[in-house]
Amino acid sequence: MDLDKALRISAAGMAAQSTRLRVVAENLANRDSTGESPGADPYRRRTVSFADRLDRETGTRAVAVNRIGQAPGEFPRHYDPSHPAADPTGYVKTPNVDSLIEVMDMREAQRSYSANLSVLETTRGMLTRAIEALR
Repeated sequence: MDLDKALRISAAGMAAQSTRLRVVAENLANRDSTGESPGADPYRRRTVSFADRLDRETGTRAVAVNRIGQAPGEFPRHYDPSHPAADPTGYVKTPNVDSLIEVMDMREAQRSYSANLSVLETTRGMLTRAIEALR
């Protein structure tokens, strides 16, 4: 495989995982964000979908972010009639963000990012050694 292609594929993987880490951080930061008015919907968990993309310039396939969407499902509710976002029955909708799931997504994204970084560093080292051999 061409070393330039390996660098591009690794960089694409790092960019995709970086986006995923950003979305996970947003989810964690908003896990307690409720609606601002009675009965209003709170923050909805965001998700990242990946797709296989063809780089026409090099003829390689690499991962890319396909879209950033929202997780479906009902919002958990808890009883707090004094909360400004409580509905007439006293229940407040809370975000559908589960900290455990977010932390697991974060660790997976970190590991994928790290693996791509290792490939990038190894490829760069191979290029450096090839240039030194040509001197």
